[in-house]
Amino acid sequence: MTTKKVSGRGRPRRFDPDEAIATAQELFHERGYDAVGVADVTAALGINPPSFYAAFGSKADLYSRVLDRWAGTGAIPFADILRDDRPVAEALAALLEEAARRYAASPAARGCLVLEGTRCNDPKARDTARALNLAAEDSIRRYIAARHPDQADSIADFVSTTMSGLSAKARNGHQLDQLLASARLASAAVALALSS
Repeated sequence: MTTKKVSGRGRPRRFDPDEAIATAQELFHERGYDAVGVADVTAALGINPPSFYAAFGSKADLYSRVLDRWAGTGAIPFADILRDDRPVAEALAALLEEAARRYAASPAARGCLVLEGTRCNDPKARDTARALNLAAEDSIRRYIAARHPDQADSIADFVSTTMSGLSAKARNGHQLDQLLASARLASAAVALALSS
């Protein structure tokens, strides 16, 4: 007597996890981590809470996967901007202008998903966002230090602070022209500091 093996248990998933992460990214970016509940995610995905927990573990775990996706698809391309073949002040000006453009790009999802996540209430989600933010800051600092080691810390802190401000202002409704004006003022200050 032979029996057929059943290849799996239960019903197959009704959703694509990659599409689900993209949908969750839109929700988190539009509303902020704290304002999105599991019920919001399950409603947007058309699944029930047990399916959500089986697929993602927790809201914070889903957010971590969203940030991984963001790093590969929506984040500022630091490596493309902070190149060794361009002056540091020029590269940092390009970085700030790119930040302004990206933070204002979507009327529904303004600001930086990572920077805004560093202020959320969930410690696990906040730590995940902070780790990505610190890595970006370190990238800026190392780039500056290669040619301006004595000014790397102060300039990197200033650029990072400016980016945080641009994100916050974008979330508060500032338009692209306003963000670019601020980015250009900050860039002028960076150029002046690096020339002294």
